[in-house]
Amino acid sequence: MTTFPEPDRSPPIAPRLSKSKFLSGLQCHKRLYLEIRRPELATPPDPSTQAILAMGTEIGVLARRRFPGGVVVWPVLRQREAAILQTAKLLEDSRIPAIFEGAFEHEGVVVRVDILERIPVAEGTSPAWRLIEVKSATRVKDVHLDDLAIQRHVLLGMGLNVAETCLMHINTGYLYQGGEIDLQALFAIDEVSAAVVDRQGKVPEQLLAMKAVVSEPHPPAIEPDARCHSPYECQFWAHCTQDKSPRWIYRLPGVKKMVEGLVQNGITTIDDIPDDVNLSITQRRVKDNVEWISTGLASVLRSVVYPVHHLDFETVMLAVPRFPAMRPYQAIPVQWSNHIELESGEIIHQEFLHGEATEPRKRWAETLIESLGDAGTIVVYSSYEEAMMRQVAEAFPEFRQALSAMTRRLWDLLPVIKEHYYHPGFQGSYSIKFVLPAIVPGMSYRDLLIQDGGQAASEYYRMVFVEEDWIEQLKIREALLQYCARDTMAMVELRRVLMKKTAPLSSQASSKVTS
Repeated sequence: MTTFPEPDRSPPIAPRLSKSKFLSGLQCHKRLYLEIRRPELATPPDPSTQAILAMGTEIGVLARRRFPGGVVVWPVLRQREAAILQTAKLLEDSRIPAIFEGAFEHEGVVVRVDILERIPVAEGTSPAWRLIEVKSATRVKDVHLDDLAIQRHVLLGMGLNVAETCLMHINTGYLYQGGEIDLQALFAIDEVSAAVVDRQGKVPEQLLAMKAVVSEPHPPAIEPDARCHSPYECQFWAHCTQDKSPRWIYRLPGVKKMVEGLVQNGITTIDDIPDDVNLSITQRRVKDNVEWISTGLASVLRSVVYPVHHLDFETVMLAVPRFPAMRPYQAIPVQWSNHIELESGEIIHQEFLHGEATEPRKRWAETLIESLGDAGTIVVYSSYEEAMMRQVAEAFPEFRQALSAMTRRLWDLLPVIKEHYYHPGFQGSYSIKFVLPAIVPGMSYRDLLIQDGGQAASEYYRMVFVEEDWIEQLKIREALLQYCARDTMAMVELRRVLMKKTAPLSSQASSKVTS
């Protein structure tokens, strides 16, 4: 007879926590548990998220240049013990003014500190330190204070004298004039010690609760709600909502506090919302869940003047300015697409994409002005195109007259649809990504490598400023052109289908659409 040893019933050893895991635990204990125990259930980060992370890394490296003589602790990602040992040696060397990516561990919590600056003290006095977290953000946020609180907790636990706690972030007021980047002007450093100390007092209790959660055999029974999207999108959203109905109450658009109020009253689906609840127009249409067409839609659609231009811009927002007269995170137009519909029904497509690491706006404006000419309605799907035209006109006075004239020809399809049409397929969103497949079945963005504006911006950045393989550059270029062209062709098809929906029945039967 074969005997088996008794299973080990002792409590599992709690895994080490990092500051990122700590922040996940503050957002949701279930997220923390899944990150540590079931990471395979997460949705992989999309290219846009990866680009944001890469930009944050770039900002961190650039920030170090404000502290000459500082030393980086290597390796950054692996070999925890070696990094902690190297950090300890640097702490003892009074000649080192700053330590970058210092590694510290206290009671099972490991943190890497962006910048630990040595503060001059009197001889014979124990060293004092300035803890600095670097963010690519433009202001101090609550999550940054929590980030600093866990770091300060660990450093104090290691016996360090943390005299100041600061957040270093991008200063959008900096106007780059060319030449070397002024790092003093690009970065702002806010001293936030008081706010961090206040939060740090809660850290021991928070850590205790988190360690208990991850030691359990099963994840906590926490229902998904508004917290899943703040302060960051949870990568387990798809996993936790896979069994939720399309009419789940949290799919109702609008203010989340209002939705939470409905949940507290026992309402779990959109269909259960009482008729006397005060809903917005969009929320009411989502609840009604039927197609709706206003009587005024036809006349609005017929107001366009041929040739009808369908215009879309793509932009890039750089944390570190690269061209004169540019501020951090200023939207810089680099691409446009224009599908021109003639009165005969013929479609002509023109496009532009600046593919070099040089100032794009002048050539962008020149080609745009040539394409739009001086006749015809210019259809857009947001106010963004007008804002970009005005911005470029302000930066380059030679284009002011032509661009200003073009803004007077703009015709925004977005408010037209909002005011005159609704389809259940919108799911409460008027984003063209939802509107297009609902109104024009079979046409969407799912077949494209690039499927949204954020991804387009990150891929453009990668193509121009990062990627060195020319084959990969060409691949990205083609994907960008296809994405922008889809946006403008989408507007063509949306107008055509909406016109058919508003036509008399006899006209609909004989209507022909030119491809």
